[in-house]
Amino acid sequence: MPSDPPRQIPLDLAHRPGHSREELVVSDANRQAVALIDAWPDWPVPVVVLAGPAGSGKSHLASIWADAANAVFIDADRIEAELEEAQLEHPVAIDDADMALDEHGLFHLINAARAAGTQVLLTSRRFPSAWGVKLPDLASRLKAAATVEILEPDDHLLAAVITKLFADRQVQVEPHVVQFLVRRIERSLSTAIDVVERLDRAALEQKSRITRALAAQTVTTLDSGQGDLDL
Repeated sequence: MPSDPPRQIPLDLAHRPGHSREELVVSDANRQAVALIDAWPDWPVPVVVLAGPAGSGKSHLASIWADAANAVFIDADRIEAELEEAQLEHPVAIDDADMALDEHGLFHLINAARAAGTQVLLTSRRFPSAWGVKLPDLASRLKAAATVEILEPDDHLLAAVITKLFADRQVQVEPHVVQFLVRRIERSLSTAIDVVERLDRAALEQKSRITRALAAQTVTTLDSGQGDLDL
């Protein structure tokens, strides 16, 4: 019996997504958030929250703002310690602020930012009212923040992001394959990231181009709930 041809095992290389303003895809799903980032430093309040689902581009927008504002990133779970080191000489960005939040640290950070006349940008998957904040003074500060929601992607944004994700991996994919994915996958950017990664890996293993057939096989594998591709 002939044996199956050996498959190439792809190296697990890190693919850094582009986070420049030129690489940002704008659609109705994120237009309001983009407008607020572009409006800096003319913000109506010192604290802004970008709320949206996983993979919706919150970190991309935070990186764009940090570059423009010369801001520093601080971890959500050690704000107080890092605030002492930074001495608030710059605006501050905190990604995933709703995860393991240092409440006392964020309260002191917001107060210090207001006193220094600078800004704080927070990103999260949920609105601040759903963070379960126990510190009343912090809850009050967060109510005064400007919160902008980033919606699930529309067709234009999803197609553009899938194309960009492949480009980040230096992979060219035909537009009809991208449109097939837009029609078939769950409407979320986190799923798009997962599908692109799986397709790139499958194409490397099979030493083939990313075709509609391979895309269909990958989406079917996802739909069946299999954790790993067995293509």
